[in-house]
Amino acid sequence: MLKVGLTGGIGAGKSEVSRLLVSYGAVLIDADRIAREVVEPGTPGLAAVVEAFGDGVLTPEGTLDRPKLGSVVFADAERLATLNAIVHPLVGARSAELESRAGAGDVVVHDVPLLTENGLAPLYDLVVVVDASPGTQLDRLVRLRGMDESEARARMAAQATRAQRLAVADLVIDNDGPLGELEPQVRKVWDELARRAASS
Repeated sequence: MLKVGLTGGIGAGKSEVSRLLVSYGAVLIDADRIAREVVEPGTPGLAAVVEAFGDGVLTPEGTLDRPKLGSVVFADAERLATLNAIVHPLVGARSAELESRAGAGDVVVHDVPLLTENGLAPLYDLVVVVDASPGTQLDRLVRLRGMDESEARARMAAQATRAQRLAVADLVIDNDGPLGELEPQVRKVWDELARRAASS
């Protein structure tokens, strides 16, 4: 089994890279998806978040109001650290459980947005970084995701810098250009990952 950490800044295009890798045969463990699962209604994770941040982070239906929570934590490093201390151990445990089900020859891709920030690179056989310039990230967040510019800048500022991400990268996928330029790069990276998995 080859354990790959996949990361990139918000708006860099990591989700599209994940989708392509899965289409080639990767086993994907998506930390963001797991992070949503571990705070669903009735979970200990949601109870801990409400205890830390109050009922104001819930919707009237009792689910986590993610935009509301995001507006609280992304502008305050201490509160973000509090949230991460609740969610990250739960995500780690669930990720390990899913990884244990993969086959010996599989390429297991852990899609981890905060891999760099949390010093997780040593957990993987290699790290793939999806890279885009801050200007491209900002444009995508505002134009494609409908964020206002100040929120987009706050989200970007809460993450590692481009240089910090590139410093932990074993392989880099440049996603600063149009979508058509992405697929050949991801295919090349996949071929390398499959080769390493076969020889490990």
